[in-house]
Amino acid sequence: MSDMKKKSGGALLGAAFIMATSAIGPGFLTQTARFTSDFQGSFGFVILVSILLAVVVQLNVWRVLCVSGLRGQDVANKLFPGLGYFVAFLIVLGGIVFNIGNVGGGALGFNALLGIPQEIGFFLAGGIAVAVFLMKDAMKAMDKLTKILGGMMIVVIFVVIVIVRPPVGLALQETVLPSAGVGNLMTPILTLLGGTVGGYITFAGAHRLIDAGITKKESLPEITKSSVMGIGIATILRIFLFLAILGVVIQGVTLGADNPAAEAFRLGAGELGYRFFGLVLLSAAITSIVGAAYTSVSFLKTLSKTIATYEKWVTVGFIVVSTVVMALIGSPATLLVLAGALNGLILPITLGVCLVASQKKNIMGADYEHPKWLLVLGILVVLMTAYMGFTSLGNLMNLF
Repeated sequence: MSDMKKKSGGALLGAAFIMATSAIGPGFLTQTARFTSDFQGSFGFVILVSILLAVVVQLNVWRVLCVSGLRGQDVANKLFPGLGYFVAFLIVLGGIVFNIGNVGGGALGFNALLGIPQEIGFFLAGGIAVAVFLMKDAMKAMDKLTKILGGMMIVVIFVVIVIVRPPVGLALQETVLPSAGVGNLMTPILTLLGGTVGGYITFAGAHRLIDAGITKKESLPEITKSSVMGIGIATILRIFLFLAILGVVIQGVTLGADNPAAEAFRLGAGELGYRFFGLVLLSAAITSIVGAAYTSVSFLKTLSKTIATYEKWVTVGFIVVSTVVMALIGSPATLLVLAGALNGLILPITLGVCLVASQKKNIMGADYEHPKWLLVLGILVVLMTAYMGFTSLGNLMNLF
């Protein structure tokens, strides 16, 4: 295999893992535990629907960005001058708010794994992420870290599944025919979708491919392969986590509100399970800190020559600010609600921009045809997520 092929193969898998691990952050672990506790097997239906919707979002966004060779903000600016600055502002604002929560998740992970006090854990989690970007080849280091930690999360959660032995038959049945009723599951579906493909997460993988030079129509097979790999990795993680927690709550156990996922692992697999969860949470937090910082700064670098010149230091600064704010605030809960609400507002705008761009020859090239089925499904997801945005506006106002 030539060096070029190796390089592009590494970037394809790196892009897939940065997208998948950005989608499976501390917030997702907590949401899954809480909703599985509330809805038990019926939460399988929520996961199925959110995965199908996420597939539509990712396939549309990756195709438009990578074929055009333009990042999200540049596509938006080409469509309507100034729109890219607005989109970048929303993404970076959501990214920094989420990253503060991710740093908090890292501290909780260190605490569960090694008993390290949270105040120290904040700086350890932020410090590891900073170290990645200070390495000589930061992109390679980022790809390697997300692959190793993402793989570790899959293995550790699988071990817990083997210990708790969840009712897989019941889970399958409830995934197709949820006993909780579809109407009652709308809020979890929208919450999960906002947290797994909202804001910066939509763009993490596509921006990584653009940085690796995997663009234009002739690269479509690689672009599709990488996006499908990313969706596949995220899907495995989501299903494994759901089954691990279902195996615990099906026994009639009620999970506490403070850290429901940690409690599920402890009840299911004892003290070892609790340490395992610490490792999963720590991995999820650090990969999310890296993904959020990298993608948020990638939204600014084409809008400012100064940021492009000092990209590494701006990324490091982004992580340092998130860490210091988390250490000062001490509780990420309100910020994560705010970030979820912001992401609910961002997704229909960013996906809508990509769908309009997919029909423009001056952006996509004269010989590109966007698949009609992807366009139609994309429009449906925009309408659905716009509804989600309006419902999350109420939460946004309540915070002030």
